[in-house]
Amino acid sequence: MTQDIHIIGGGLAGSEAAWQLAEAGLKVRLSEMRGGGDMTPAHETDRLAEMVCSNSFRSDDAENNAVGLLHQEMRRLGSLVLGAADATKVPAGSALAVDRDEFAARITQAIEAHPNITIVRERIDALPDHPCIIATGPLTGSALAEAIAAETGKDALAFFDAIAPIVHGDSIDMSVAWKAARWGKGGDDYINCPLTRDQYHAFVDALNSGEKTEFKEWEKDTPYFEGCMPIEVMAERGPETLRFGPLKGVGLDDPKTGRWPYACVQLRQDNAGGTLWNMVGFQTKLKHGAQADIFRTIPGLEKAEFARLGGIHRNSFIRSPDLLDRQLRLKSRPNIRFAGQITGCEGYVESAAIGLIAARFAIAEARGEELAPPPNLSALGALLGHITGDANAETFQPMNVNFGLMPPLPERFRKADRKKAYTDRARAALGEWLGEPAPAVGQPAAVDAVDA
Repeated sequence: MTQDIHIIGGGLAGSEAAWQLAEAGLKVRLSEMRGGGDMTPAHETDRLAEMVCSNSFRSDDAENNAVGLLHQEMRRLGSLVLGAADATKVPAGSALAVDRDEFAARITQAIEAHPNITIVRERIDALPDHPCIIATGPLTGSALAEAIAAETGKDALAFFDAIAPIVHGDSIDMSVAWKAARWGKGGDDYINCPLTRDQYHAFVDALNSGEKTEFKEWEKDTPYFEGCMPIEVMAERGPETLRFGPLKGVGLDDPKTGRWPYACVQLRQDNAGGTLWNMVGFQTKLKHGAQADIFRTIPGLEKAEFARLGGIHRNSFIRSPDLLDRQLRLKSRPNIRFAGQITGCEGYVESAAIGLIAARFAIAEARGEELAPPPNLSALGALLGHITGDANAETFQPMNVNFGLMPPLPERFRKADRKKAYTDRARAALGEWLGEPAPAVGQPAAVDAVDA
């Protein structure tokens, strides 16, 4: 190691951490096993920051949504990932969704061009003795995972994560489907495929009887993450479950009937050209042949051509509240920090955010300084706090950022005003942490968009 710090893993968290460190003047070695002869069960390319499960960063509403607030906070902190997302976004209503190929290409180009970053296509199998951030994500290589387990003395927790299919847009029958966003929010950003009562129940029956992926013996007791539940697993919970989940028809006026459909499948644009569409909520463990047969029974998708069918993979993370200190250092080996989904945060945005703050801590340490964690009134601080000690270690599960991670508001706020009160309080708290002057009364804190 001739560099100042070593990043293991070139996903969103590792790429964000490398960028933050390099921008601060530190020399970074970024180790990524893809492209060096190894591949994961979920990735398709060797590009950095490749998104595999979805192309969505979820809501971009910084006034009323915790993940939208986290977007805003990351922009304020100069996030490479949010800058690239803003530059490659595709229509998705009030959500921030990206063209995945352009997004990964943009991140890769930025990292490759940075003079302070050396990318090495290599697999790391042991815990380093030098300053390091492990950001290997949910698909950590088996040898490194065993090394982590041997060091921590804790059994790794794990769950299954499923991937949704992607459909070629020109194979969707638009004489049956139509474009609209729920409740008219966001314009014509989704393709909607309506189902009648009989069609819906036939579809649920097909899901229940379709041939599923069989798990290895060591995988059989692994739970699913509730935020990425396979559609057929939801269907098994009851015949009406999907109608109140990803197939709900409320807020979608079918132009042919003027009414809401009994159930509705939505597809979200997956690339900038609008040629690929992601089946929203259709993560699945059905075998590929069953997927094609069953999904083509959906009205409008009878002749669907799939750019990618769904899949499933095992996802692992550490018991962070026990193992990490408040600056994401491994307590038993403080030269090592963890970042991203392996810490037990869930979601692309959250993963990148933890990569960002891990790098900020490492920068301060390299300068001989002490950086206080961001306040738990902010989205970033609340997410970090959950990972590093606020959550119950015995029941620790992957968590998306949400207002429930933040300290409660005073009772004086009405229910209708509470989300805005959370975000207003968070912006002020983060601004104080950053040393920014308080905004004038009635004025929002300044937010600078980053062009990666």
